[in-house]
Amino acid sequence: MNQIDKSAKICDDVVLGNDIIIGKNVYIDHRVIIRDHVTIGDNCTIGANCILGEYQADFYNNRTNSIHPLIIGPDSVIRSGSIIYGDINIGHHFMTGHNVTIREQTSIGNHCSIGTLSDIQGKCKIGDYTRIHSNVFVSQGATIEDFVWIFPHAVLTDDPTPPSEILKGVTIKSFAIICARSLLLPGITIEGDALVAAGAVVTKDVHQYEVVGGNPAKVISDVRKIKNHVTGEPVYPWRYTFKKYMPWEGSDYDTWFNNK
Repeated sequence: MNQIDKSAKICDDVVLGNDIIIGKNVYIDHRVIIRDHVTIGDNCTIGANCILGEYQADFYNNRTNSIHPLIIGPDSVIRSGSIIYGDINIGHHFMTGHNVTIREQTSIGNHCSIGTLSDIQGKCKIGDYTRIHSNVFVSQGATIEDFVWIFPHAVLTDDPTPPSEILKGVTIKSFAIICARSLLLPGITIEGDALVAAGAVVTKDVHQYEVVGGNPAKVISDVRKIKNHVTGEPVYPWRYTFKKYMPWEGSDYDTWFNNK
């Protein structure tokens, strides 16, 4: 039996499965498909032509949808054309761009965003306040911790000897920055506060505070040496110079950290 709050707005041509929970003040746009066992938290907005709780491989054996819950936390925005599978738990204040794909067995923290046309290939863990920009590919088994930035067209891989069935996901630690069009090879770890330069091909682990660039990527600097081109002041660690979207917006990182 579905539980749909009376304040929810459901537009025309929306298809609802079974055992669905839709919270207060939810808006679901035209032609959305919500399959079985989906929970949508309060104040969420679901854009047109989305599919939530998409079928997994077992459906195609006998065309029966097994129990694969999808939970979308409150105050989230899923933009049009996005497809999110089951066996996924998403925190509050989540946001996607358009036509995002998120595969099964993935967990996503609070205040995260995933940009237009990005593809999360499943069995991934994404922490709080992580921002993944447009056209990013995240392969299976990746672990992306809190406060990570991944910029457009970055690729995280998982197969050391393609094609094979032995996959090794990438790990990116908190406060790391992965710049545009970089390529991270299977199983590597990017430590916290490291910076992968645009276009880098990363073949081995990157240590804390290292800046790596090139193909294959090599250490080219320490992030703490990088200066703002206008002010000449240090830029990194970025949490001391950047506040937008962050929980210390309106204050500063140390104050927020000491009072959280």
